[in-house]
Amino acid sequence: MASPTSLLKRLLLGRPFRSDRLQHTLLPKRIALPVFASDALSSVAYAPDEILLTLSIAGASAYVFSPWIALAVVVVMLTVVASYRQNVHAYPSGGGDYEVATVNLGPKFGVGVASALLVDYVLTVAVSVSSGVANLGSVVPFVATHKVMIAVTAVVLLSAVNLRGLRESGTAFAIPTYGFVIVMGGMLLTGLVRVFVLGDELRAPSADLVIQAEHSVTGFALIFLLLRTFSSGAAALTGVEAISNGVPAFKAPKSRNAATTLLLLGAISVSMLVGIIWLARLTHLQFVEDPALQIVSGPEGYVQKTVTTQLGETVFGSGSILLYVVAGVTALILFLAANTAFNGFPVLGSILAQDRYLPRQFHTRGDRLAFSNGIVFLALFAIVLIVGFQAEVTRLIQLYIVGVFVSFTVSQVGMIRHWNRRLRTERDPEARRRMHRSRAINTFGAGLTGTVLVIVLVTKFLLGAWIAIAAMAVIYLLMLAIRGHYDRVARELTPPDEGRAVLPARNHAIVLVSKLHQPTLRAIAYARATRPDTLTAVTVNVDEKDTRDLQGEWERREMAIPLTVIDSPYREITRPILDFVASTRRQSPRDVVTVFIPEYVVGRWWENLLHNQSALRLKGRLLFEPGVMVVSVPWQLASTASKNLDRLDATLSRTPARGPRVAPHGTPPPGVPPVVSTPQGQSGPVDSGPVGTGRD
Repeated sequence: MASPTSLLKRLLLGRPFRSDRLQHTLLPKRIALPVFASDALSSVAYAPDEILLTLSIAGASAYVFSPWIALAVVVVMLTVVASYRQNVHAYPSGGGDYEVATVNLGPKFGVGVASALLVDYVLTVAVSVSSGVANLGSVVPFVATHKVMIAVTAVVLLSAVNLRGLRESGTAFAIPTYGFVIVMGGMLLTGLVRVFVLGDELRAPSADLVIQAEHSVTGFALIFLLLRTFSSGAAALTGVEAISNGVPAFKAPKSRNAATTLLLLGAISVSMLVGIIWLARLTHLQFVEDPALQIVSGPEGYVQKTVTTQLGETVFGSGSILLYVVAGVTALILFLAANTAFNGFPVLGSILAQDRYLPRQFHTRGDRLAFSNGIVFLALFAIVLIVGFQAEVTRLIQLYIVGVFVSFTVSQVGMIRHWNRRLRTERDPEARRRMHRSRAINTFGAGLTGTVLVIVLVTKFLLGAWIAIAAMAVIYLLMLAIRGHYDRVARELTPPDEGRAVLPARNHAIVLVSKLHQPTLRAIAYARATRPDTLTAVTVNVDEKDTRDLQGEWERREMAIPLTVIDSPYREITRPILDFVASTRRQSPRDVVTVFIPEYVVGRWWENLLHNQSALRLKGRLLFEPGVMVVSVPWQLASTASKNLDRLDATLSRTPARGPRVAPHGTPPPGVPPVVSTPQGQSGPVDSGPVGTGRD
């Protein structure tokens, strides 16, 4: 029977995939769009909120600037989309901005871009989920009062879905993503038709509110406010870079499919952003930063709803089923927007691990061929942010988009150098014209995104952007330290070009003994089978009676090897054994000492608490001694019989079992040597068996 933990894992994640099924997890464009573009598509659900609430600081009259802010964001978005279409064609391996910066600007720039992207992915999850909770809370009061708990639950569910595999998560998220596009498009189209065709006068629920400016904003202060508004609205660009990082997940032709998906992403995002801002202006919608202070007169108990919820109520009517559909799909797409990060973060982490900037565990695929460790780490860090900032979108978004514009800018500068290098060797006129065009696009993109980055840093630094910058610096230094460690270990382990490894002069074997029982006999038999130069059994005298009994039993059985008794007046086990091992090896530096430590193999978790404690302490300490080899000799207790490992392996992998663990007619299982007789007539298995060390 499989353990309850294994059964729960299979229930949540499904059956494991064979490595040769990796090709079946690749995504067609119709699935890749919701997988990699849900973040950028959903950004238009909260970017208009941030534009309007920032402008509200100057009063309702400042809303007149919202279309121009939206237009500026659209220009940047189209430029970034055009630039990244060059990236995916030039670097289809999936490294994205990290690879572009590393190849063209050097490893330090690549690590800097990677640190910015890792921080941005974590913030993507936190901001998207928190915004989804805010939208759902606009129509469901229970959600508004328990937003942190619901946001954390959403992150856990998203991570579980992604642990099931990329293609499966993409299929699960495709319907909600396309549903959001259809519902939002239908709402905007219906509203514009009612205004311009039917001549209806639509007024948002907040249109008649009287709001006051928090500050008197004129001159330079107004310019600064507009720049801050633009930097908040630029959150709509987040997620565009995820496609360049996920090119390997596309079906062939990978680069062309990724570029097409980028184009679709840009067209849909721009249309929805412009439509929401336009309809908000037509309906006189108002959205403020602090309703308690800025709203002078309004209905008693007024609760401010998000921009998309207000537009849904204006177009479809209060209490309409379509209003709840708008709120529901908006909240759902915001929850699922985090899926972009769940696909981008693990892939980038895998590439960084392969380049030795992150622990190698990030490069390992799980049962479902997903980078499970990256998914789990992303979920944990996002939950920390959600709890720390109480799922407040306005607070979290101040940390946002710094990282993504760092990667945008550095990547475009790297692409300029890429095209310059190609142009020095290319002689075909048509190819050179294409390269000149691509370089011009990347040059314009670098200038524009660099300008936006400066604006973001200036306007948001004191509002929280410094936290993101500090996190990037810490991750940057940490990755360099990890790479330095791996490089040092590699140099230390590299064999010399000349000369052969020096063989040990002699091998001294020591078997640790507490009692003369079956495990001890097996350990002695196995130690003798290794044919050491010297062999001795060692016990520590912590109890006079037990030690005398052991010596008497040793003599009665006429054991062929000597028993050395180490006195321990303070009843300590580890230090006397370490001193004995060190003294044995000191006789010759070229000698090695092999210590055989018997260990019990148990079948129940709680049995580990009752056995092997002294053995584990000794093993952990002996591993630090130079010239000492530690051999664990296991002895399977009867409780391990319930662990049918072959059946468990066959169940998990759905492959034929390798045969029974106990062969018929009393013959030992394959790979287990038979029991042999010692010269003294004592029988014991040669291959494995535990002996309690000290007083187990």
